[in-house]
Amino acid sequence: MPETIDFLLLPGFSAMGFISAIEPLRVANRFRGPLYRWRVLSLDGGAVEASNGMSVNADGALGEGGHGRLLLLVAGFEPLACYGSALQQTLRRLDHEGVVLGGIDTGAMVLAEAGLLDGHRATLHWEALEAFKERYPRLQATQELFEIDRRRITCAGGTASIDLMLDLIAQAHGSELAVQVSEQFVLGRIRPRQDHQRMEIATRYGLRNKKLVKVIGEMERNTELPLNTQVLADGVQVTRRQLERLFRLYLDDTPSGFYLRLRLDKARQLLRQTDMSVLEVAVACGFESASYFTRCYRARFERCPREDRLAKAV
Repeated sequence: MPETIDFLLLPGFSAMGFISAIEPLRVANRFRGPLYRWRVLSLDGGAVEASNGMSVNADGALGEGGHGRLLLLVAGFEPLACYGSALQQTLRRLDHEGVVLGGIDTGAMVLAEAGLLDGHRATLHWEALEAFKERYPRLQATQELFEIDRRRITCAGGTASIDLMLDLIAQAHGSELAVQVSEQFVLGRIRPRQDHQRMEIATRYGLRNKKLVKVIGEMERNTELPLNTQVLADGVQVTRRQLERLFRLYLDDTPSGFYLRLRLDKARQLLRQTDMSVLEVAVACGFESASYFTRCYRARFERCPREDRLAKAV
C-alpha cells in the first residue's frame, strides 16, 4: 500500500515549500509505481490562499476522514494567525495516536506553540529563526535545511523541501531512487541536512578577506550583546585601524555602521514576526535606550518601529 502523507496548508502558506515537497513524491511514483499518496488539508476543508495569492483546493478538513502516518504543516509569514485551541487539541490528539508531525517553512512555530517540539531539534526558515528563538528560548532551534528527530520532522521550506523528501525517499526506498528523483530536478547534488540555509558570508557579501568574514560572523552571533570594534579587531589579530580600513575597502562602511545595520535588520524581523514590545525588541538587539533605538530605526527604514509594525499588518 502506498504511504499517505497529509499536508495541512495554513493561510498565507509558502507555495514554493509545498510544491517542492509534493514533486519528489510524484516523481518517485513515476519510477517505482504507487509508493506515495498525499492529501491536502485545510482547517475548514475549504480552499487556502498561499502567500503569492494562488488558491489551492483542499481534499478535506484536518481531523476528518482519518489520517496518514505523517502530517506536515505548511505555513508562511504569519504561522500563528489562525492558531487556536481547536488546532492545538487536534494536533495533540494526532500525536497521541502516533502520527509523525512536521512543519515546512514556519510550520515548526505552530508545533512549538502546541508544546509538541519540547525536547526535539527543530528548524524553520532562517528569516523567522530569531523570532522563534525569542518566543521559545528553551527549544533547540537549528539552521539546518531540515531536521528529523524521532517523530518530529521540520524543514526550512523553499527548495529545502526537496532535500527533505529526497532523504525520506532514500530512507524508505534506497538512495538509488533518491538520486533518480533528484536528477529529474536538475540538481547538482543532494544536500545533506547539515547544509546551512543561507549563503556563506563570503558569498553573501562578495568577500575574499578571511579576517573580514570572521568578524562579520562574530557580529551576526552577537547582536544582543554587541562587541566593540577593539574586541572584534583583537579576535582576528589586527589593529582597530586596520579593521576599519578593511571595512572601508571591501564594504564602504565602518565596523560600527555595518554592525548597527545588522542589528536593525534583526529588530525588523522580530517586530514583524513576534508580538514582542518595542522595548523588548530593542533590548534583544543590543539597544539600551528605546529612544536611541527608535531614532536609529527611523533613519534606517524611514518609519519608527511601531509604524513599521502597523504597516506590515495592513
